[in-house]
Amino acid sequence: MTGPPLPPDDDARVESLRSLRVLDTPPEERFDRLTRLARRLFEVPIALVSFVDRDRQWVKSCQGVEMLETPRELSFCAHAILQSALFVVPDTTQDDRFRGNPAVKGDPNIRFYAGRPVKAADGALVGTLCILDYRPRTLTAEDERLLNDLGTLVEEEFRTLQLVTTDDLTGLTNRRGFRAIAFHTLALCRRLQKPATLMILDLDQFKEVNDTLGHAAGDRILKEFSRQLLDVFRDSDVVARLGGDEFAVLLSGTDEAHASRPLGVLEARLEAAHAAAPEVSRIRFSAGAAHFDEERHPTVDELLHEADLLMYQRKRARR
Repeated sequence: MTGPPLPPDDDARVESLRSLRVLDTPPEERFDRLTRLARRLFEVPIALVSFVDRDRQWVKSCQGVEMLETPRELSFCAHAILQSALFVVPDTTQDDRFRGNPAVKGDPNIRFYAGRPVKAADGALVGTLCILDYRPRTLTAEDERLLNDLGTLVEEEFRTLQLVTTDDLTGLTNRRGFRAIAFHTLALCRRLQKPATLMILDLDQFKEVNDTLGHAAGDRILKEFSRQLLDVFRDSDVVARLGGDEFAVLLSGTDEAHASRPLGVLEARLEAAHAAAPEVSRIRFSAGAAHFDEERHPTVDELLHEADLLMYQRKRARR
């Protein structure tokens, strides 16, 4: 096994990494969402966002294996950051740099690695978005473009770390964060020719709750509804609070025929919760779902507008 050499600018690179203030921080949905998406799109067992510190590789987001950090001399990603292009190892057992690596010789028996180096705002290569498999494989040109795109999303998250993209009350992505994530998610769906559906959900008679029971009761309803949304929809779906009592869910890889199923589950769960605690206000909602069509929806705003119109049609019909 050959350990990774240090890049000539490693001191400056590490300083740039540490200025992000991301090392040794808790998991964040912004990164977990991307590793879940990478794992699903490439059909691999493991996907990571990791950072190469001075003496270690530290993992910010990990899907498929429990890993927090590993010595830098054993890190695949420490090799990947030596170049700005994709770093691909089709078969680790055939590569002198990795055949003796403990992760290759033993558990988890890694046979394939592909890492997309990710840059801080100053251009320093601070880590990777990588995918790993237990069998040898290769990447097509389209695979490489897709992995590069996902790496760009990780870099976008670096640039938005200082921006407010999370709703304080519910912990969901807010409108600003949703629009940014939706833009890239729809671009990927367009490229891969996968369907996508955007739902707008609006709580019914929520103003009356605030007016009669007070804003504290309204806040409890918003938090409970947010919790139910996260429980019902998939981890890879983008769930957001757009503002007030309006929520959005973007489902990638889902067409209109299947998009309505989770709504039925959500309604049943909300009714069961009310039956178990009838003293708590019943939560009802109206929803509109718009299927993504790149000709009719050249931007996220057009898709949001159509889903919003459909939601209000449903709300008027319920009245």
